[in-house]
Amino acid sequence: MPTNPYFPIQVFYDGSCSVCAAEIEHYLRQDHGGRLRAVDISAPGFDPQPYGITMAEFMYELNVIDQRGVIYRGVEAFWAIWQAFPAAALYRALGLIISLPLVNPVARLLYRGFARIRPWLPKSHDCRSGSCRIDRKP
Repeated sequence: MPTNPYFPIQVFYDGSCSVCAAEIEHYLRQDHGGRLRAVDISAPGFDPQPYGITMAEFMYELNVIDQRGVIYRGVEAFWAIWQAFPAAALYRALGLIISLPLVNPVARLLYRGFARIRPWLPKSHDCRSGSCRIDRKP
């Protein structure tokens, strides 16, 4: 696994994907320290150019960028998100498990499979503003 991220981190997610939006919303509800900043890449005004990542790369897999500019993708992006919750035993365990030499390649393979089917997953229907932005709930 890469080095620990510097917080807060930007989590780039596809808000039009109901599974993706639900997952990120789950993490945001637990983020009481402001360590996560969600960025909806499906929003009409989103511009990938400043990040040096193409829109196709953003749409293919979850991307996280920390305060130093380190990019975490796919399985490593989830690992970086889990680091935002150091007191949570479940996320600590998941981070350790996903780092195991035999587990990590399998997790990467499974994630690539998910990334390939993701475009066909149900789309979010609560996009009244033209964007499926998640609002942080208190």
